[in-house]
Parts: sequence; C-alpha cells; structure tokens
Amino acid sequence: MTVCLRVGLLGLFLVLGFHASAMATTYNETPYFAQMVQEGEIDPVEKRLPRQPRVIDLEKLGRQTGKHGGNLRMLMARKKDVRMMVYYGYSRLIGYDTNYELQPDILESYDVEDGRIFTFRIREGHRWSDGSPFTTEDFRFTFEDVMLHNKLHRGGLPQSMLVNGKGPKFTIVDRYTVKYEWDEPNPKFLAALAAPLPLYITYPSRYMKQFHADHIGKEAAKALSEKLKYKHWRAMFIRLGRQNRPENPDLPTLEPWLNTIAPPSEQFVFVRNPYFHRVDAQGNQLPYIDTIEMNISAANLIPLKTGAGESDLQGRYISFEDYTFLKQNEQQQAYDVLLWKSAVGSKVAIRPNLNFKDDAWRSVLQDVRFRQALSLGINRHEINMVTFFGLGQEVADSPLRQSPLFDEKYASAWASFDPVLANKLLDQAGLEKRDEDGIRLLPGGQRAELIIESAGESTVETDVLQLITDHWKELGLKVFTRATQRDIFRSRLKAGNTMMSVWSGLDNALPQPSMSPEELAPSNDSQTQWPQWGLYGMTGGKSGTEPDLPPVKQLMALLGEWQQSRDDEARTRIWQQMLEIYTDSVFSIGTVNSTLQPIVVSKKIRNMPKEEVYSFQPGSYFGVFMVDTFWFKRGTGSD
Repeated sequence: MTVCLRVGLLGLFLVLGFHASAMATTYNETPYFAQMVQEGEIDPVEKRLPRQPRVIDLEKLGRQTGKHGGNLRMLMARKKDVRMMVYYGYSRLIGYDTNYELQPDILESYDVEDGRIFTFRIREGHRWSDGSPFTTEDFRFTFEDVMLHNKLHRGGLPQSMLVNGKGPKFTIVDRYTVKYEWDEPNPKFLAALAAPLPLYITYPSRYMKQFHADHIGKEAAKALSEKLKYKHWRAMFIRLGRQNRPENPDLPTLEPWLNTIAPPSEQFVFVRNPYFHRVDAQGNQLPYIDTIEMNISAANLIPLKTGAGESDLQGRYISFEDYTFLKQNEQQQAYDVLLWKSAVGSKVAIRPNLNFKDDAWRSVLQDVRFRQALSLGINRHEINMVTFFGLGQEVADSPLRQSPLFDEKYASAWASFDPVLANKLLDQAGLEKRDEDGIRLLPGGQRAELIIESAGESTVETDVLQLITDHWKELGLKVFTRATQRDIFRSRLKAGNTMMSVWSGLDNALPQPSMSPEELAPSNDSQTQWPQWGLYGMTGGKSGTEPDLPPVKQLMALLGEWQQSRDDEARTRIWQQMLEIYTDSVFSIGTVNSTLQPIVVSKKIRNMPKEEVYSFQPGSYFGVFMVDTFWFKRGTGSD
C-alpha cells in the first residue's frame, strides 16, 4: 500500500488552522532593528523574511497579538545548559504543534510517499541569522561532506537515518527541493527532525566550509586548527559547528535567538535573529522578546533566586517541594506560580537491572513473578499522599491520559497494593524461605538484600525510596540505598554492577503512533533495566548481549516491525502490543505520574499557557508552546 502525505502552502495553513487571508501582505519593522536598518547594516524586514514566511495566527491559538521588546531572564545551573535555548526556541524543519502532530516549520512543505521517500521544500529567500542564504547546498553539504565523512562521523550515519543498516539516497530535485529516499520505510526520520535534540541535516555550509579540510585543504585546516588550539581539524569542525549546544556566537542559526557570548561565562545573552522565518498575522516578525539573559548559578540556589524575583521564566531546577516557598513570594515578586503536569511515565521509578552480573540475583531479577511482587508490594497511595499531597495518579510506569495510546490496563498493571499476592508470588519465585530476622532467602541461600542506586540528585527520590524500603521490609526484603554521582551511576549500570536503580519512568509519556516506541525495547545502553541488551540493540548485535527472555525478544521484534511500518494504523497496533508486554512484565516499577511541576512566570509576560504538560519528549519543555510568541506587556518588560 502506498501512503502519500502532501502538505503544500495551502495545506500548511490548513494544518495550522489558518486561512490564506491570515497572511500579512505588509510587514512591520522591529524596533530593535530600526536603527540598523536606517544605517544600512541590515535589510528592512520585508527583505529579511522568506518570500512565504510561516504565519502564526495567534487569535486561532487563543492568544494575543504581542508587542516587540523586553529582556527575559532565566536561571540555569550548568554552562552546557545553553542547549536549553534549542529546546525553548524549537525551530525545526518539521516540528510538533500543541496537539503533538507534525507540521512544516522551517520547511515550506514536505511530502512522504510510501513511508520511505521524503521530499522537502525550503522557503524561497530564507536566510541564516548572518544573512547568508539557506539553500539546498546546506542539505547536500551536511549529508555528503559531513555525515558520510569518515573523520567527522566515524560511527556512520545516525540511527534515525539507517534502515536495515542502509542510508538514504540523497537528491537535489531543484533549487528549493531535496529528497531522501530509502528502499524501505523509515518512520523514525520525521520524529527525529522534530525531537528536542533534533537530527540536524542542515549545517550553515557557507560558514562551516572554512573549517572543513576537503574545502580549504588539509594543510590549511591543520594550520587553522592549531591557531585556534584544537588538536585536529575534526575537533575544530565539530566544536564550532555544534548546533545542539550553541556556544559559538559566530555559528549562524535558524532559531529565534542567537547566543552572543562564548564560554566560559557565568552569563549568556541571546539576541533576536533578524532573519527568523515566523511572523504573526499582523505582519510583526517574531520573536516578540528582544533578548534572553541566561544566568548560571548553583542548582540548589535556583529556587531561592527564583523566589527572589531573579527569573522571568523558570521551570528547570525547581520542583514541587519548592512550591510553598515560591507561592509565598508570588505577590511580592510579581510572578505567578503555575502548576503543569509532569510528562514522565512515573515521577519515580525503580528499575531492576536484568543484566546484573551476579548470577543468583540476575536469575531472580529476570523472574517476572519477582518484579510483579515488588510492584504489588508498593503502597502508591501512601507515596502519593505523603510526597505529592494526593495530587498525582497512582499507576504503573505508563503513558499519561492525554496520550492517544493511554489505556487503563497499562496504568493499573500490577499497580494495586496487594501484599498478600506479593508474598505468594515471592514464594513461587523461590524465595519462600526466611532467616531468623524474617528476611527472605534466595534459592541459593543468600539473603534477599536489595541495593537500589541513584544519582543522588533528587530529594523526591530519597523520600519515595524511604517509603518503599518500609513497604518491601513487610515482604521480607531488606533494602539498602546508595547515592553516587551521575557519571559513576551511569558507568556502574553499564558495567552490570548495579542491582537496581531509581530514575524517572518513561521519558515520553505522551506518545503518538508516529513516535518511536524504542523506549519499550532494548535500543540503547543508557536504558537502566537492560544496558547490555540495549547496547546489543543499539549496535545491531555488534556489541552487548543478545536478550534471552521471550518477552524482551518479542519487544525487539515488535520494534523492528514498527520500524518497517507505513501507516499510523499499524503503528498504533504495535504500540499497544508493546505497552501491554512492557507493563505486564514490569520492566520498570512505576509509582505515581501526572505529578505537578511548578512553573514560575513573570506577571508581565503574556501568551504563556496557564495549564499544560511539562514534557521534554516530545514537548521540548516550553518549546511547542512557541516561546517566540511570548511578550512583555508594554512598559513592564524587564528591560
């Protein structure tokens, strides 16, 4: 069967809920650039925009047309948090709307034929932030000179561009059109382009060619890399072209704001992109806000500084335990504390490591009855009431109700509090014997002492673990907790030295059929419940260990089937099968989801949604809500 999606210019307006009449025919100059235009430093707005910019009809989104100006302050804890601007700006070739449906953004349109042929059309006259043209050469350079270059991409093409180990055929169709064609369907491709950390298939080629040995010569590249203090031209190219971490102020971008300060620095200032491709229906170029000031602070001080009014928009590094303090300062500091739902499968989840090195324990951990017993032995209602004031949902690690893939049977799978059945299952799993202290014994005679490790970054995890320790003690299981640094935590897991770990649940608790279900099957060595199986899946069997549990093998087979799927009907069926296996097998022990995430926003800011879902994947936190449409009420901006 052939499936063909065609989204042309008119189709673009229909997808966005716009009519052709919503398109502005004249454009209003941004005050921030008025003097530069007058002095001839940059072109006037009508020449800076693409011939067909993307029109955002705010009225249809239930928002107000804004005013230009203002400086937005935010707080971050690490210098590499400059990457948050990639999430918040959320400018993508193809991106998600607030219903998590795909739509063209940077692209004017795209076609998909048979799930394997992708045709992209760029906007005529679109330019990078430095004024250089955005062209099909940027696509060609990125694919042929970067992705296929054995020094720049030593691991080969990204996984999202491989189908059965083969990459696509790339073609420049005409001046504004490119095509990627695979022999088989590639449902991963569009979702990768729309991701929080997107697949970048376009470099600003005119800028990046000056650092590429094939374009300037090996000797020149070597001399330049030495001058700039890089060990090799490869390192120079990668560091200066890092789009997902915009530390290079000279790197042209298609995002709404561009960084002006190179690290090391305790402050990064982002200014508006004069060539950004979006406008409102009245002809005002977006973004509305002129500058964003990112100040670096210690993570534990960020809630205090936020409460003192030092941030205009803050979600990162504050949590529900900060809510009371933040709320107390709300009126004095002229901000609002919103409560959004956190979009993870479980705020706190316990992951038994099925690849644990200890033979005796690995056999127990791989027994589904043991994992089901652990889940049934948790009093989720107590966790919800004590830790989350009863505001969360007591569930297994599963999608939120807002997802079209939600099903009550996934949420309730082995999630009731049933110590009687839990004890029965533990007996059946071979742990029926106990020592003089009442602690169960493994079939080999050793005490059932569980060690749960964490990255030591969350007081919520600590509180929940204390409650679970008491719950499982009643089952005859002794629990010890160990907090380590994140790097050590990760390396111990991958080496098979961790018995169990604590983290959040599913990263994407708002899955759509078009999104990959790879979280539910071994696909990455960072998956804490099966790192060695994940490495096997990630490398196509070249490294790691092949799974030997039937449900896990079935999950991998279904993932492979999804990766060959051509339509959402098939993808929905596969997702449902995988969710049923995943939750029934309790590969991740969830506790509570739909917990609340405080969002602090200045009372001066307009167009900020009051109630939404705070989601990294797929929402890019604030990204899908279009921060470029937020604005400061006239005369009250923090500039």
